[in-house]
Amino acid sequence: MSESQSRYSIVERLTDKKLELMNQKARLKSETASCELKAAKYKQELEDWKKDIQEDIKRSQRQKEIEITKIEQEAKDAKARLSEKEKGFDEQIKAVEKAIASIEEISKTAPSNA
Repeated sequence: MSESQSRYSIVERLTDKKLELMNQKARLKSETASCELKAAKYKQELEDWKKDIQEDIKRSQRQKEIEITKIEQEAKDAKARLSEKEKGFDEQIKAVEKAIASIEEISKTAPSNA
């Protein structure tokens, strides 16, 4: 009987060892699958980030283009206002010159009081 108990305990220990090895193997497969999922998740996050960055760049470019267009229009409007003001100043200068010429003409023809 002692011999059968000895065989039984050997079989039991070997069975326990087998179960332990199978559990370790299952854990290893689970850890590997988890790592693969994590890597896939990070890859997807990177791709999403790249798309977000591209969209941000496009949005920033559109904003800059709109800003440039606005500033160009402001410059065009300022140039038009400048041209109009220059015409106004030119007219005023001509009027002043005409007044000076009139005064000079009057001074030439008028008797001197000195």
